[in-house]
Amino acid sequence: MRTITRSTKRARGRLVIAGASALSLALVGFGAATASAAPSSRTAFPGSVPAFVSSANDSGTPADTTEEGEIYLNLKDELGAQQLATAVSTPGNKSYGKYLSPQAWIKKYAPSRSDLAAVEKYLTDQGFTITDTPASREYVAFRGTPDLFGDAFGTELRNYKVAGTTVSAPSTAPSLPNSIASKVLGLDLGNSRVKLTQTYHSHPGQGAAGVKAATSKKLKGSAVDSSGEVKKASQSTTSTEQCSTYYGQYQATRPEAYGKTSFPTFICGYLPGQLRSAAGVNGLARAGVDGKGVTIGIVDAYDSPTALSDTNTYMKQTGTARLKYTDISYPASAFSDQAACQEPSGWQTEQTMDIQAAHSVAPGAKIVYSGGYNCGAGLDLALSKIVDHGLADLVSNSYGGTGENVPSDVVQGSLNIQIQAAGEGIGLYFSSGDDGDDSIDFGYPAANFYATSPFVTAVGGTTEYINARGKDTTVAGWGDILDQVVGGAYTASLPGDLYGGGGGGGISTLFAQPAYQKGVVPTSLSGIGTAAARVIPDVSDLADAYTGFQIAVSPITDDTTLATGPLEYQTWGGTSLASPLVAGKMALVQQASHRKIGFANPLLYQQAKSGAKGFNDVTNPSTTLAMAYTGITSGKTYLLTQNQGLSLQLTKGYDDFTGIGTLNVPQLSKGVATSGKGHKKPDPWFHGYGHGGPGKYFRHKH
Repeated sequence: MRTITRSTKRARGRLVIAGASALSLALVGFGAATASAAPSSRTAFPGSVPAFVSSANDSGTPADTTEEGEIYLNLKDELGAQQLATAVSTPGNKSYGKYLSPQAWIKKYAPSRSDLAAVEKYLTDQGFTITDTPASREYVAFRGTPDLFGDAFGTELRNYKVAGTTVSAPSTAPSLPNSIASKVLGLDLGNSRVKLTQTYHSHPGQGAAGVKAATSKKLKGSAVDSSGEVKKASQSTTSTEQCSTYYGQYQATRPEAYGKTSFPTFICGYLPGQLRSAAGVNGLARAGVDGKGVTIGIVDAYDSPTALSDTNTYMKQTGTARLKYTDISYPASAFSDQAACQEPSGWQTEQTMDIQAAHSVAPGAKIVYSGGYNCGAGLDLALSKIVDHGLADLVSNSYGGTGENVPSDVVQGSLNIQIQAAGEGIGLYFSSGDDGDDSIDFGYPAANFYATSPFVTAVGGTTEYINARGKDTTVAGWGDILDQVVGGAYTASLPGDLYGGGGGGGISTLFAQPAYQKGVVPTSLSGIGTAAARVIPDVSDLADAYTGFQIAVSPITDDTTLATGPLEYQTWGGTSLASPLVAGKMALVQQASHRKIGFANPLLYQQAKSGAKGFNDVTNPSTTLAMAYTGITSGKTYLLTQNQGLSLQLTKGYDDFTGIGTLNVPQLSKGVATSGKGHKKPDPWFHGYGHGGPGKYFRHKH
């Protein structure tokens, strides 16, 4: 059981001000790595050493099994690729909407075939096995034993204790021969990203049938009682008390709180039709706007063998159109790191929720699912499959890490994929995280990468009360705190001391404020010292599992054979739900506006700045929001208090709890249809990591 940490202090010394050198930028942004001087014939890559590498966290040598690595290659014209991504995404720019085809982008910007061949030859000569390389040639994924890493990269892989798990990482700055290093942007060595990328994933908790009770280990950042009853909202929730199919259907008694003793019971799980009704898109559907002609990409790890059949069964039962579905996932024979990634069964519900959520709001859209062979390089390759071949208009990604303690090499390699997507007119949507401001994890507020990247749309979370008529009566920020009732009294002062999860948000310590946020994000939120920074989320949608979404899934019962059990109905949430919901709504906007939107942020913030009615501003309700909840296994009773953002607060206009707000699809469609007219030349909105102007990445001087 974890109690709430209410610290409001900020991390100090982690954002680099203008004029900082590339070296100091890397060291301050990620923590100085223990470095050993590389021989003059080799080039060191200090940006590949994670910030957690220290003697205090060291737990010995990895076992003699294979580890994963990734080498990121230099683009031919990195600055040009950034400038293209900016120009084609910015309304008012003469190049707005003039995207390159994947083939044209790869020809103009991708690393050369000869550079790729040289890197691959070096790896195979050293004894590594090449796992895969994307068509864009931006990186190489490979595997080998720990001793091979030492010989090839001049460093030792060691184990470190991080966030309750053991991960492997280079103990000192790795290096490469100069002839190879000149072709390389950065390195990712060891399994730290594999094991630390799961923070936002939904894992099966107690579903409608009470299967797979969650454990505290899987509920990082949440308070869990001895039976696993109090779940982060990315967990399914059930109760012995009668849940409500719509807000206010049933009431339950609790000790007096907030001036009353009767509280509505939590939601059983909204159905697809309720989501469409609350989103106000039924009128668009009657006019033929249902996402037709738009393709939504979904990226997760692994692949559920029953995703299509489960979805079509559920949609038929709820009066929703059949799913138009293409699966381009890696085959089960290629799956790796299953235990480290919490198994295919741990990702099955995530995949199912993502698909069914996006399809529920945009039933006419096609969905392309790309499952990675693991949750490390496999996710990069799964995303690159879509981007390299132009297989989707927008992509929902429900994964990321806790905070921004990511090696700068990994950040740079990830940004190149995102820059490519923007240049091709593919919008990327990332969940902002499920631990609120992350103070439950770190003791201070933090925002989460990948969501903090200025090239993706960060999707936060809301709590939504949908009434019997299918209308939103209340929308608030998602942040759940629970107080257990024992002997007719609360066990802690209200709102309680058990954290049930919340939408991620806050200020980046890596990225300067993109120009598109200026004039919308208040300086009170964007400033650390005198430097304005990126703030997330950008927009938000339903995420609270206690007002969550019901899915249908045939759970995997054997992670080796991928055998499944009978169909079950479970209720889930998290920003893992919010991201595909926003992607589905943006598919409707794209169809209705007859505009290929691409990377949406410059357009969304332009609409917000202009005062257009495309967003529903989420503000504090007039009364405290609370629901009754009783655990199915223990029978323990709780009062659930919602809209608790820790340091994140709702305000009028943009806030770091829900961003600009939720999407008003009909109004946003009208605004987008007339956007981008005229040909002014706006300021470049990407200013790098340290305010050094466009293209000033955390670069190492090779």
